[in-house]
Amino acid sequence: MRAKTEEQIAAEEAWNETEKVWLVHRDGFSLASQLKSEELNLPEGKVRVKLDHDGAILDVDEDDVEKANAPSCDRLEDLASLVYLNESSVLHTLRQRYGASLLHTYAGPSLLVLGPRGAPAVYSEKVMHMFKGCRREDMAPHIYAVAQTAYRAMLMSRQDQSIILLGSSGSGKTTSCQHLVQYLATIAGISGNKVFSVEKWQALYTLLEAFGNSPTIINGNATRFSQILSLDFDQAGQVASASIQTMLLEKLRVARRPASEATFNVFYYLLACGDGTLRTELHLNHLAENNVFGIVPLAKPEEKQKAAQQFSKLQAAMKVLGISPDEQKACWLILAAIYHLGAAGATKAGRKQFARHEWAQKAAYLLGCSLEELSSAIFKHQHKGGTLQRSTSFRQGPEESGLGDGTGPKLSALECLEGMAAGLYSELFTLLVSLVNRALKSSQHSLCSMMIVDTPGFQNPEQGGSARGASFEELCHNYTQDRLQRLFHERTFVQELERYKEENIELAFDDLEPPTDDSVAAVDQASHQSLVRSLARTDEARGLLWLLEEEALVPGASEDALLERLFSYYGPQEGDKKGQSPLLHSSKPHHFLLGHSHGTNWVEYNVTGWLNYTKQNPATQNAPRLLQDSQKKIISNLFLGRAGSATVLSGSIAGLEGGSQLALRRATSMRKTFTTGMAAVKKKSLCIQMKLQVDALIDTIKKSKLHFVHCFLPVAEGWAGEPRSASSRRVSSSSELDLPSGDHCEAGLLQLDVPLLRTQLRGSRLLDAMRMYRQGYPDHMVFSEFRRRFDVLAPHLTKKHGRNYIVVDERRAVEELLECLDLEKSSCCMGLSRVFFRAGTLARLEEQRDEQTSRNLTLFQAACRGYLARQHFKKRKIQDLAIRCVQKNIKKNKGVKDWPWWKLFTTVRPLIEVQLSEEQIRNKDEEIQQLRSKLEKVEKERNELRLNSDRLESRISELTSELTDERNTGESASQLLDAETAERLRAEKEMKELQTQYDALKKQMEVMEMEVMEARLIRAAEINGEVDDDDAGGEWRLKYERAVREVDFTKKRLQQEFEDKLEVEQQNKRQLERRLGDLQADSEESQRALQQLKKKCQRLTAELQDTKLHLEGQQVRNHELEKKQRRFDSELSQANEEAQREKLQREKLQREKDMLLAEAFSLKQQLEEKDMDIAGFTQKVVSLEAELQDISSQESKDEASLAKVKKQLRDLEAKVKDQEEELDEQAGTIQMLEQAKLRLEMEMERMRQTHSKEMESRDEEVEEARQSCQKKLKQMEVQLEEEYEDKQKVLREKRELEGKLATLSDQVNRRDFESEKRLRKDLKRTKALLADAQLMLDHLKNSAPSKREIAQLKNQLEESEFTCAAAVKARKAMEVEIEDLHLQIDDIAKAKTALEEQLSRLQREKNEIQNRLEEDQEDMNELMKKHKAAVAQASRDLAQINDLQAQLEEANKEKQELQEKLQALQSQVEFLEQSMVDKSLVSRQEAKIRELETRLEFERTQVKRLESLASRLKENMEKLTEERDQRIAAENREKEQNKRLQRQLRDTKEEMGELARKEAEASRKKHELEMDLESLEAANQSLQADLKLAFKRIGDLQAAIEDEMESDENEDLINSLQDMVTKYQKRKNKLEGDSDVDSELEDRVDGVKSWLSKNKGPSKAASDDGSLKSSSPTSYWKSLGPDRSDDEHDPLDNTSRPRYSHSYLSDSDTEAKLTETNA
Repeated sequence: MRAKTEEQIAAEEAWNETEKVWLVHRDGFSLASQLKSEELNLPEGKVRVKLDHDGAILDVDEDDVEKANAPSCDRLEDLASLVYLNESSVLHTLRQRYGASLLHTYAGPSLLVLGPRGAPAVYSEKVMHMFKGCRREDMAPHIYAVAQTAYRAMLMSRQDQSIILLGSSGSGKTTSCQHLVQYLATIAGISGNKVFSVEKWQALYTLLEAFGNSPTIINGNATRFSQILSLDFDQAGQVASASIQTMLLEKLRVARRPASEATFNVFYYLLACGDGTLRTELHLNHLAENNVFGIVPLAKPEEKQKAAQQFSKLQAAMKVLGISPDEQKACWLILAAIYHLGAAGATKAGRKQFARHEWAQKAAYLLGCSLEELSSAIFKHQHKGGTLQRSTSFRQGPEESGLGDGTGPKLSALECLEGMAAGLYSELFTLLVSLVNRALKSSQHSLCSMMIVDTPGFQNPEQGGSARGASFEELCHNYTQDRLQRLFHERTFVQELERYKEENIELAFDDLEPPTDDSVAAVDQASHQSLVRSLARTDEARGLLWLLEEEALVPGASEDALLERLFSYYGPQEGDKKGQSPLLHSSKPHHFLLGHSHGTNWVEYNVTGWLNYTKQNPATQNAPRLLQDSQKKIISNLFLGRAGSATVLSGSIAGLEGGSQLALRRATSMRKTFTTGMAAVKKKSLCIQMKLQVDALIDTIKKSKLHFVHCFLPVAEGWAGEPRSASSRRVSSSSELDLPSGDHCEAGLLQLDVPLLRTQLRGSRLLDAMRMYRQGYPDHMVFSEFRRRFDVLAPHLTKKHGRNYIVVDERRAVEELLECLDLEKSSCCMGLSRVFFRAGTLARLEEQRDEQTSRNLTLFQAACRGYLARQHFKKRKIQDLAIRCVQKNIKKNKGVKDWPWWKLFTTVRPLIEVQLSEEQIRNKDEEIQQLRSKLEKVEKERNELRLNSDRLESRISELTSELTDERNTGESASQLLDAETAERLRAEKEMKELQTQYDALKKQMEVMEMEVMEARLIRAAEINGEVDDDDAGGEWRLKYERAVREVDFTKKRLQQEFEDKLEVEQQNKRQLERRLGDLQADSEESQRALQQLKKKCQRLTAELQDTKLHLEGQQVRNHELEKKQRRFDSELSQANEEAQREKLQREKLQREKDMLLAEAFSLKQQLEEKDMDIAGFTQKVVSLEAELQDISSQESKDEASLAKVKKQLRDLEAKVKDQEEELDEQAGTIQMLEQAKLRLEMEMERMRQTHSKEMESRDEEVEEARQSCQKKLKQMEVQLEEEYEDKQKVLREKRELEGKLATLSDQVNRRDFESEKRLRKDLKRTKALLADAQLMLDHLKNSAPSKREIAQLKNQLEESEFTCAAAVKARKAMEVEIEDLHLQIDDIAKAKTALEEQLSRLQREKNEIQNRLEEDQEDMNELMKKHKAAVAQASRDLAQINDLQAQLEEANKEKQELQEKLQALQSQVEFLEQSMVDKSLVSRQEAKIRELETRLEFERTQVKRLESLASRLKENMEKLTEERDQRIAAENREKEQNKRLQRQLRDTKEEMGELARKEAEASRKKHELEMDLESLEAANQSLQADLKLAFKRIGDLQAAIEDEMESDENEDLINSLQDMVTKYQKRKNKLEGDSDVDSELEDRVDGVKSWLSKNKGPSKAASDDGSLKSSSPTSYWKSLGPDRSDDEHDPLDNTSRPRYSHSYLSDSDTEAKLTETNA
């Protein structure tokens, strides 16, 4: 940015001191200065200004004054950058730029283009390359900048792009479209690309301009169709294919068009063709005098010449696009046929036929049919069977013929002829579009596309100075522009506001006016009951297209009814202000005004003939069939070949064929618009078809990112005069100022029409869009995308988290990044999922990112280049070493090339290579076989894929045919539905007519009833007159008269009341009218005040927003300056630090300089000393030379001395030769040593590398082994701890089991002893009881119950005996099991001790392993130390070797010097031989020779020392290898030991598992034994209870029979006891084999035996001992009393007692009965 001069600064200060404003008036605006209103007494709403051009002072409204910007803003590239954004400032900037030939200006995100009058030089190829690869912020406003921006966005986002051109007709939209395509074809086209080259797009626009353009009153070359040019790009950003889709073609312009306008350009080109052969073939040598289509040749010769040139250019363009000569000829035939049809004409009345048959015959010949066929296709429309005729053309035209019942449209002959011409031209245009797409399509894969939308601009005949009304085609084009304007509003305002609302960003846009889309709704608004129409008026509004479609189906419809219905829906209502409704009435009949561009462009339309136009023309439908049935093959083949393809959608959109996937997707989108919802039924309607075409256009481009280009008309020549002023009054400012124009404007800026430009600016709403762009946040990015893209600007965050780190909270990460970027707070805003930026902020961040990226890439390149340079240097070193080796090998080869063995080797070696080559050939043959097998496999797969693809293609063709059938079915259904709708409408109309007739008849009937009533009254009066004489008749007459008088009086009274009320109501009405007028006046006044306040508020809000934005800009600038200041401070501090460092370095250098000066001084002194020495040496040399001269001057020498000298010389020569041989040998030895040294170096280097690698691998293995050993030790420790814990647990369980077993054994022993004691007592009691029982049984032996009781007692006794035996047996078994348990416990204890020993052994082994590992570690450390020492020693040895090598080199040099000296000496000796040298000189030479010999000896010693050093190095290497092998062996041993330990651990684990299983088995057995013990205890307790009960019973029995003890009648009892004893003996004998009988039971049986033996004595003895017997039982039971009580209180007895309670109770009952009997 250039610095401002003092003059510019002074001018800006002067401007800021005066408050400059723009004064808006009718012809534009003027610059003025606003005077201070504080000192002036002005009414409210008025300001005083002083004009700058003439100094006039005016008082004007505040609304007519707008703030002006500084002169520095006159030619700003972006209008959104103006400080004060208002209409006048924008228009002033545009005027300044237009005057400087700057036609393009940014308007926020859009581009504004002022249509140029010529072809400026700003569209050259050089300018294109200036924009290539640039960003938007780096480019000046230009149409190429829009293309580059869209192209760059497409490459970055891989999203489809669309460029939409908006504006009026003649504003340069098509020209801008051509520039866009030219730029994209230039920068994105591949050199040599045949798909879309520059020549092809030029040929494309030449063809479209010829067939689709025509002159109008507004534009000399206006486009008469809408188009979408799609460019498909591949992965590399190059154009892969292209296609074009056309719609809304004015096909009727061929035959009928507005006055003073021409047809399409191609007809004039064809008529001016200079090719005589073609003219003769087309019958154009003789042209008709008049043509009903208005196609006449050009009159001026220069125009004819230009048209002929254009025709030649058109033919060349068609050739470039690949259109063959036959296809071109077919086009010329159809065009010539259309011309001849216009020349033939049609009759105006009578029979429908041609007016001039000779011209019709020419047309039929050119079309390849007969005159009758042509006439029938045009004028005769008969349908068979009342069905609709459907053409099989690929055209599938939209027109439908009328119904077969004669109710179709009645067309004149001229209308039929016009329909045929329109159909032929429409088919031809569609064919050309298909051929163009054929030339542009490609089979390359495309990734994304760019669409350029070009439509005809706004059409207003008043703009061209014509007084006619606009046509239906112009309405369609204006409607398309309104829809595109609404799309611009949705993308610019609605979507942005919705995005802000979704992201929770609060922004106030109160000054934005709400959109007004009433003009669009008035044209296309559909009813919710579109399929069910009714003639009755409803409140639901319909658009003009829908009304036309309805009226076209109603017979007898008129334009007046159409306008009446249209104005009922959208016309101005009562109380509406002017301009609020989209429609206005016109003073002309059948005319209406419609406000386009938000009510700024009012177009007057003429609806005359619109209903006939929207009705179907059957001739148009017959045109495709006529072309397909042509006898000329070039025509029929061309149209039949495309009969089945879907190149036209429902007769409206052409060019839907395409070879790429993206073209098919666009075609599918457009078809979906025509086949979904209401469109599927209405797509055949001509009116609704217009809306559907625009819907398809909008739906196609909505899916892409949009770029808008607004093209404005700078001047309209036709707007001069009254029509322009009338129109401008509707749209211009409300100010009525009329200032003189031209006095204050520059001469070069007068070419702009400011009112026209203001109208277009207001219609496009660019000011609101720019305010939205300035105040909002137009740039936004998703959190994750922003973080990934700009985290390169915060490298510390990247280092902190990593490049691809996962972020949990993206919002927080973006906030951190924004804090690091240090942006102004007002320049960005955080949403819920996005970050928003002010305009320009993201561009600055992108620039910073590019700079940082370039720096990073520079550093990366430097690192790469450094690495490559180092690698190259290493390579050169290796090459140098290799070259040296090669040189040495060559030298050796020279030495061995004559060696016979070498010759033999060189002879045999090729034979070996031949064998190797044969093996290689065999390998190659095998590879070839494998490749052949792979190729066969691939071929097989390819054939399968080809079959699959053929099958899929056949399936696709089947589906396509099915789809066409369904489409035809749908079309027929829609036709039937339309027919039914027409019938319904006709029936509704008839019903309405019948209803009106019914109402009329009803009224007539009421009148007739009244007449009948009057007649009856008259008849009654006559009858009353006839019976006058009767009295009764007199009374009736009096009554009748009285009734008549009452009726008259009532009538008068009601009439008077009605008149009074009417007068009162009229007075009230007049009062209400006056009040209403006052209220309306007040309301209008308040509305005007409200509007003024609203405008003032909007103006103040806009100025406030401008000031706020200016303030934010200043804050951003201050922030940037602060950042620069901080950067400057940091740089300054760095510079100070660098200066300080430089100062320190300077001081250091000064000290070094002083030291060097001192050294130089010392060296100087040494040099002087050396000079003195040299001077001394020179003196010596001079003296020696004098002596030599003296010696040479001696002539008298004896022969003896000469012979002696010669002999000495020969000896010296022999010695020299010997020394030379020795030197040669030493040189060879030195060379061999050098080679050995090189080999040793290479070997050392290789061994060092291998050793280092092996040591590293060994270190890694040792480390892994150490880690694995540590892990294993840890695992073993854990296992040992677990085993120790298990051992402790088992020991605890063992001790617990032993304690339990001890307690159980004690309990069992104690219980056995107690039970034995109790059993003995019980046995004694049983014996006593048995004795008592015997006595009682003797006493009662004769009673039967006593016998039964005895039998029961016997049984019970046997059972108790057996139970006791079983208990004893169980006890013995339990003892055996307890012994087994003791044995198992002993085994477990032994296993535990073994495990403990094994564990201790493992622990010892573990300790030993640890010690061994520690020793190994120490050995390893020592070995590492030795290795390091060896490496250091090797490095030192290498250094010594290098030193020795240097010494050897020095020795070689000295050797060479010595050889040179020897040569010099030899020459001197020869000279001495010749000159009689004396002995002194010979002695000196001999001394030198001896010195050389000593030096050779020294070199030999050095060589020996080197050999010893090399041997020592070899020994060291051998030692290292031995140590390495030992270390490897030790590691292998450790690995084996580890494996052995692992096996031991595994065995230990298995043993532990076995022990655990044994312990579980022992615990299970222990549990079973405990259960058995419990069951035995329970059985023992039950037995004891049984015994106690038995004792009780026996006691009761003893008490009962105590008195009978002395009775002798006890024989039965004794016998029974004896029987029992014998049975017991038998059972005892049986059980002897199984188990021993209890001794206690035997004692009891013995007691019974003894008792029985005692009782066998005489009865006297019994009577004598009766006292003893009677007393002993009593004392016995008394002695047993406490024991029995104790036993009864035993808890174990209580638990087992209920099992036997029932039997014992029954026994007690029996005893009670016995007691009663005894009593």
